[in-house]
Amino acid sequence: MKQRQWIIICLIGVLALVAGVFSSQWISKTKLASDSSVQAFFANPWQTPDGKTIDSEKWQGKILVVNFWASWCPPCVEEMPVLDKLQKEFLQQNVLFVGIGIDSPSNIREFLKNTPISYPVAIGGLEGSNLSKQLGNTQGALPYTIIINTKGKVIYSKLGKISEDDVRNAIKDTL
Repeated sequence: MKQRQWIIICLIGVLALVAGVFSSQWISKTKLASDSSVQAFFANPWQTPDGKTIDSEKWQGKILVVNFWASWCPPCVEEMPVLDKLQKEFLQQNVLFVGIGIDSPSNIREFLKNTPISYPVAIGGLEGSNLSKQLGNTQGALPYTIIINTKGKVIYSKLGKISEDDVRNAIKDTL
């Protein structure tokens, strides 16, 4: 009987995950990630892991690839080299990658010492998690990646580990 219960619980978990992924994509495609959510993202008082203020107004007018992540999240850590590679590839094309760490500043600082990346990282904390939900991350899970075009519209979202080709193609479609 216990084995059957575990199978049912696992099936429910898989169904919930699939529903979350599809609802996240649906929210992005139907533009339910509202303009006000994007404005709130840019208006948030972001800080670096060292506590310095980030001028997110400089992010506006660029194709912005925003990745919500945490150092304790294995798929987040696995995709960071891909994001770093793509940032370098698209650096001269008005594309900026930004990592929003949903973690403590000390954990992020320690992580970045061992895993240097070429794009800016901001401390997200609870507000960053809330913003990711407003931007289509209905499950509140990590990693979560969105692409905001130069007009401030979310044109791509992905809950879970990103595909290098998917992100590259979404960026190229926007250029």
